[in-house]
Amino acid sequence: MKRITMLLLLLSIALAGCATPETRLRTGLNNAGLSKAMSACMAERMVDRLSLLQLRRLSALGSLKDKQITDLSLAQFLHKVRALKDPEILTVSTSSAALCALR
Repeated sequence: MKRITMLLLLLSIALAGCATPETRLRTGLNNAGLSKAMSACMAERMVDRLSLLQLRRLSALGSLKDKQITDLSLAQFLHKVRALKDPEILTVSTSSAALCALR
């Protein structure tokens, strides 16, 4: 019985690890002030184009959110991304934002 429980626990941890980068990025973008729809669209595109380190840096943008702002404009978001000083993050973020804004 203990083996089955341990196996199920390990399996659930492994499955949770698969979804973590996109989920963390989506949450980070949403916490940074982007709408849920925009965050989901951008995270889906960006997770395949950036490294895990870059994704972690982006998901940390939520800590910069001004508590009085309800929705962050794309210009404000891209200004924050530019401050990360990573051209690849900026390029992927800009193209994802543009494509997702057109949906």
